[in-house]
Amino acid sequence: MVIVVLIALLTLWPVVAQAHDESKPEMPTITVSATGSLTSAPDQAFATFGMDTAARSLADAQRQNNAVMSKVMERLRGLTIEKERIQTSSFTVSPQYKPPPERSSDDAPPAPPEIIGYVVRNTVTVDVRNLEQIGTVIEEVLAAGANHFQGLHWALRDEWPARLDALKRAASLAREKAAALSEALHVKLVRVLSVNEGGHMVRPTSHIGRAMMAMDAGGGEPPISPGEMKVDATVTLIYEIAPN
Repeated sequence: MVIVVLIALLTLWPVVAQAHDESKPEMPTITVSATGSLTSAPDQAFATFGMDTAARSLADAQRQNNAVMSKVMERLRGLTIEKERIQTSSFTVSPQYKPPPERSSDDAPPAPPEIIGYVVRNTVTVDVRNLEQIGTVIEEVLAAGANHFQGLHWALRDEWPARLDALKRAASLAREKAAALSEALHVKLVRVLSVNEGGHMVRPTSHIGRAMMAMDAGGGEPPISPGEMKVDATVTLIYEIAPN
């Protein structure tokens, strides 16, 4: 009989222990988040432009396109821009179709599409490291014959230091918020239980569109202003708290 009772007690022990754990109060915590921001002047720009050519034959369209883009490359080399910083971002060939004739009756089968020409589009992105050259780059590219300009994209060559500074500011602000809340709630901060960080960089983009309009209107280099880059970082802290 004693053995049976002992086995029964051992069997019930995990249930009792689990019930005891479930009745244990949860650890009180406080969660704070903060965002640190800073601004920095960009030191890099990406200019995207290209050439659209249309001709009855694909060979003629490609030949015309190649002739203009060769002149563009010569102008860029003349500005001492290395070939490693010039990249073809897209190259497309699109057929042009003859408009379909009006159907004489609903029973007549539709006429097959008829190709009457081709459009070749060659788009190039240039990495400009000397920001004082941007206006000259645009002027030279358009003068060489490029007929579409998609705009500029500003950037920082080394984003890491700016991200770290923004992260430090975010962490400092989060600690200040936690201290202010603990004082207002009459509790004390015991320890940090969790730290999470996230961040992003806002890259302002200046869209010049078809910059040939500016060239025709005023002549000379179009006015370019790089402005500033804004760097954000967010930190979330979870503190264990206790009565003060």
